[in-house]
Amino acid sequence: IMSILDYFKPVSTWKAEKVRAFLKEKNPEDYNLVDVRTPKEYEKGHLPGARLIPMAEISERLRELDPNKPTVVY
Repeated sequence: IMSILDYFKPVSTWKAEKVRAFLKEKNPEDYNLVDVRTPKEYEKGHLPGARLIPMAEISERLRELDPNKPTVVY
């Protein structure tokens, strides 16, 4: 069982170019892509396949993410 603290361990930060390359190279089934903005921001535009989980809801919705896959958050 994971706790919310597992999601706040030190992580690497990637530049946009590296994220684009990662998303292009990988199958969408191989990673979690999470948009943490507000629903209105998400509706205005988001990356294809991104799941909306606003920051305020992260702790309640962690179970929706596969902990065995890399997670890209924006």
